[in-house]
Amino acid sequence: MKIITSIEDLRDQLSGQLRTAFVPTMGSLHEGHLSLMRLARKHGDPVVASIFVNRLQFGPNDDFERYPRSLEADAEKLAREGVYVLFAPSEKELYPEPQEYRVQPPDNLGNMLEGEFRPGFFNGVCTVITKMFSCVQPRVAVFGKKDYQQLMIVRNMTRQLAMPTEIVGAETWRADDGLALSSRNSYLSAAERDEAPALFHCLNTVADNVRTGRLPIAEVERSAMASLAQRGWKPDYISVRKRHDLLAPDAADLEAGTPLVVLAAARLGTTRLIDNLEI
Repeated sequence: MKIITSIEDLRDQLSGQLRTAFVPTMGSLHEGHLSLMRLARKHGDPVVASIFVNRLQFGPNDDFERYPRSLEADAEKLAREGVYVLFAPSEKELYPEPQEYRVQPPDNLGNMLEGEFRPGFFNGVCTVITKMFSCVQPRVAVFGKKDYQQLMIVRNMTRQLAMPTEIVGAETWRADDGLALSSRNSYLSAAERDEAPALFHCLNTVADNVRTGRLPIAEVERSAMASLAQRGWKPDYISVRKRHDLLAPDAADLEAGTPLVVLAAARLGTTRLIDNLEI
């Protein structure tokens, strides 16, 4: 595996490659990330991964400085997976001057859910992904469904901007107890790690209640938020939405059996966890 840190060297290395499959990451890789590499290999060749902690998507009170970084260990994992190139640019390489040109998602999707609680987050995501796509020129890019809203925004962005990249969504990789794998899980204390699967269990309860239809969705959401709060969590949202646009379903949607997803974000101690479950 080649580790490349400059855009010019990356373009030289990938010159003439027409079936590149790309997996962008922020590093601190776990089994969920590695499963994305395996899925990428099924859709293209060669497989290129990136590791870049993108300052643009972190707010002033976010964890940019303490976000886990383990480039050497990550590179070893990627090499074992047969990744062809690891693109690991410095901040100065990717942003040699202030990034004044930004890619802004539409307000109706970018400012709800994660966008409401992390203002500017999706602006940063769309900008860095656009820049990464310009560097790598992938035919396919793989994103995990754990970041459900991000996957939808990136997919819509590539379609509307006519980017020649197919977006493939990968199922969420979970620990045996149901906790969605995340680099931020490393922040959890032992006691918090034992408690963390409660978020996924809560999503399953919401899904069961929505399927039965015995309670209004708003009541189901409020009950789930209260249940987590009683366990010591600080939930930002637990929300049932339509899969295709992430808007709240109305009575007609429920009657028609429109595919739904329940999304959640909550803090456990100082760690903010997100998860979702399709219904």
